[in-house]
Amino acid sequence: MDSLDLERRLARAVDDKLPGNSGNLQVKAPALHTFELLLVLVAASVALAFVAQRLRLPTAVMLVLGGIGLAFVPGIGTVEMDPELALALFLPPLLQASAYRTDWAAFRFNLRPIFLLAVGAVFFTAAAVTIVAKMLVPELPWWAVITLGAIVAPPDAVAAAAVLEQVRLPKRIVTVLEGESLINDASALVLYRFAVAAVLAGTSNFGDGVLQFFGVAIGGALAGWLVGRAAMWVFVLLQDTMLDITVSLLAGFVAYLLAEQFHASGVLAAVACGLVLGRRQHAEFTGESRLGLAAVWGFVEFLLTAIIFMLIGLQLRGIIGRLDNYDLLTLLWLGGAVSATLIIARFIWVFPAVWLPRVLSRRVREQDPLPPWSHAVVLSWAGMRGVVSLAAALALPLRFPGRDIIVFLAFCAILATLIVQGTTLGVVVRRLGLQEDDTLLPEPEMTQARAELATAALGAVQRQSDKDGPSNTGAAAELLDEYKVRAERASVAGQDLETKSGQLGAQQRMRLVAIEAARRELKEKTDQIDHDAHRELGEELDLEEQQVRRTLGDD
Repeated sequence: MDSLDLERRLARAVDDKLPGNSGNLQVKAPALHTFELLLVLVAASVALAFVAQRLRLPTAVMLVLGGIGLAFVPGIGTVEMDPELALALFLPPLLQASAYRTDWAAFRFNLRPIFLLAVGAVFFTAAAVTIVAKMLVPELPWWAVITLGAIVAPPDAVAAAAVLEQVRLPKRIVTVLEGESLINDASALVLYRFAVAAVLAGTSNFGDGVLQFFGVAIGGALAGWLVGRAAMWVFVLLQDTMLDITVSLLAGFVAYLLAEQFHASGVLAAVACGLVLGRRQHAEFTGESRLGLAAVWGFVEFLLTAIIFMLIGLQLRGIIGRLDNYDLLTLLWLGGAVSATLIIARFIWVFPAVWLPRVLSRRVREQDPLPPWSHAVVLSWAGMRGVVSLAAALALPLRFPGRDIIVFLAFCAILATLIVQGTTLGVVVRRLGLQEDDTLLPEPEMTQARAELATAALGAVQRQSDKDGPSNTGAAAELLDEYKVRAERASVAGQDLETKSGQLGAQQRMRLVAIEAARRELKEKTDQIDHDAHRELGEELDLEEQQVRRTLGDD
């Protein structure tokens, strides 16, 4: 029996004897039922997101603060979130969506810094928190404080995405931070399970822990890859947008649950599944499916992110209510000390992790020169904690030594990193001069790719024209002229870049004016043309507007 099996059996044996431990999301309030509470959370999340946009604050911070406020509203009651349900419901789609958008080439190029953070920083931070927590709360057993370290060590993928979307960082920093947050949960959760099993069983085996780490990681990645490949086969078979979207939503859950069934990493399974779908999207998805997926997944991400961050805030009253044996000043001191340790430990790890590989390896120096010190500062400061830490804390058996204080300290770490680091990350980036300016001019790689795509399209039309012969000469001539214009427009070689950028912006704004005029004309003809024709013309204008706004950076 491995340590994970032992942990689960012992935890189940303990919790089965305790009353009220039903393992579901419970709302202990006569005035509100669970469904009504969810509606309240969704409505509140819209208002809070709007306020966050106006105040230029990270939406995640406003949602957590809103949840804390709701926790003290009369009639809401105490919300008990089942951790396994939270992980299984929220993590798979959010991780899959993040992985789906991941630039695989950039991810692979940055594997060294990503793994130094996702594995090295996690274990280093867990060790630092363990030592500090043992000094502050000496009555806790060593394996209990190790468990706390494992809970709060990994920065959260959902929190990182929620904060980074409002800060225009250099692409490489974003790639490293998102890559770290996608895979660091696996290393932290393995340490967590090993520590919990050691507390419950009273013994531990380091060799078993190492084997479990690699087994969990490899098994999770394999499960996600298999489900992703199976999903791509299904997409080819279906060829239907609505069914494609439905299968894409199910794929992450299937990968997560399959991996968990075999005691592997469901987190890595969801990530691997998302990477497979993202890599193969242009080979298997139709254009209509890709547009539909973008719209549906955008809604799903917002809804799940909003609910989970508000649920995090709603936990505060129940957590504090179980800490009667601690006075307020002591709780504030403990929470502040552990949170500060998290932040400082990341700085201590990141700077040597950036510097040492280049000192020790000439090959690394030549292939990847030392970045500015400001990059290391941002990497160090962007370590927000979130749903995984809270769910792992709440998953502790009810008779786990120091459970209440561990849950409280995990909550403090989430709150402190989200509020302190999340709200100031934009300021830090701007002060360091790292924020990228909006530009209407495409990156050189995109410009080159556009020119190559236009040239390929032009060549295909020319070959088809030669094949058809004189029968379609007129149609081919007009189309050839159109694609020649596209090819010339795609290339900016030899032109003044600033002038070209200004011209492009002016052209796109004129197109928006033209689209709006066409939409007004279409509105006037609502009762004059066929309904289906009216809808299709409207969709054409909508798609054209979306393309223009994406070029302008307004999407």
